[in-house]
Amino acid sequence: SAVFNFSTFGVTGSNYNRDNQASYFNSINSNESNYLEINQVGGVFVFNNRSGSSDWKKLALAINYDLVQNFDNEVFAAGNSTQGIDNYFLGAAEGVPFGQLLLRDGEFIEDAYLDIGSSLGFTEQQAFLGYYGGIIDPVDPDDDNNTSYISNASYSNVNQEFYQSTSGYNGKFTVNMASQYKEQLYLGASLNFHTVLMDKVTFFDERGYDADSEIQFTTFDNLLHTEGSGFSFSLGAIAKLTEQIRVGGSYQSPTWYRLTDDTSQRINSDLADVDISFIDFNIVNLFEQYTIKTPSKLTGSVAMVFGKDGLLSFDYGYQDMSEAELRPTADPFFNAQNQDIQNRLGAVNTYRLGGEYRIDQLSLRAGYRFEESPFEDGSTIGDLSGYSAGLGYTFGPNRLDLAFSRSERDSSQQFFDIGLTTPANIQAVNTNVSLGYTLSF
Repeated sequence: SAVFNFSTFGVTGSNYNRDNQASYFNSINSNESNYLEINQVGGVFVFNNRSGSSDWKKLALAINYDLVQNFDNEVFAAGNSTQGIDNYFLGAAEGVPFGQLLLRDGEFIEDAYLDIGSSLGFTEQQAFLGYYGGIIDPVDPDDDNNTSYISNASYSNVNQEFYQSTSGYNGKFTVNMASQYKEQLYLGASLNFHTVLMDKVTFFDERGYDADSEIQFTTFDNLLHTEGSGFSFSLGAIAKLTEQIRVGGSYQSPTWYRLTDDTSQRINSDLADVDISFIDFNIVNLFEQYTIKTPSKLTGSVAMVFGKDGLLSFDYGYQDMSEAELRPTADPFFNAQNQDIQNRLGAVNTYRLGGEYRIDQLSLRAGYRFEESPFEDGSTIGDLSGYSAGLGYTFGPNRLDLAFSRSERDSSQQFFDIGLTTPANIQAVNTNVSLGYTLSF
């Protein structure tokens, strides 16, 4: 904020366009959606040293709200698969004693579902759903110690539809203090307070079984709600080496998030228990609060300024995603996840090139960015490439900025963690159009 010469207020609104093309078993489906958000509001208050008694030229204080990540998105995939949803429940049930899944006398099915989830765990809870959803049966229903299960579905191929809708945001409220030393150095520091809210709902539908199959349809839906807060800080500096050359660097600390999750599910089929509808999205699994630490990030930049005509800039960023961590680390599940993070994630290098050309009151802008995949395999989430263009117009103390950005990234997504191992390949194109207003005073 020390680069500002006047106190300033700004607000920006954006339209987010999401275009996802999903390829699953040689079938291709597209889904496009638009979301309108106010994604930035903030102000900078500049206090100039008019006395000249110090080499510190000015002090700037800023507060700002920024929509760091908009989770709004939709994905639809459909295809003719050789792997049915029964594989998911068979995988969950294998090794689970059948007696643990049975209702006790007078027990409601929704209470048993919640109790098994909290006392035995998620895997056993999925086995419970598979059994009372009519998808699987024990090999020996008369043996409470039975640990092997069979499918009630008969098929060689099944038609599957998968729809996922995500909504919510990761917002950041920033308090910043910055100063200018002589004409050569700008220093700044920020405290960042994060807010996270996300809902992810998935709908899965499976049909096309053999004509003599006991099951002719299966639906299985899941809802995840996540909310919490986080904290981080950042430090930055810009040095004016010559009249034309600027260099800068910044350090973004790890972000420590404290989050809570709750989940809901529902299932149905031709053979489902008569009371299965009592397990729905109103029956909620609650989990204890946990912590996610995202890695720190280093950024270096260099810019060439052409007087009042414009500038060219280049940024390089480095972030080692293998240093992400779930806590408490003593939790066996989190410990296993952390090992997976260390094995599968790696360093992310980010490159940005941008320029601005000024014609009187008009500014023309363009940029390009490339961000490497955080995954070592490069395919779970692929590299990201994007470009942007924009213009700004200044009239008096006012400025309007219009910006267009487009990015592309491929990824592969499994419908479920076990059983259905063939992923859908997603080609995601994100196009954002933003309009900002700035007032200097």
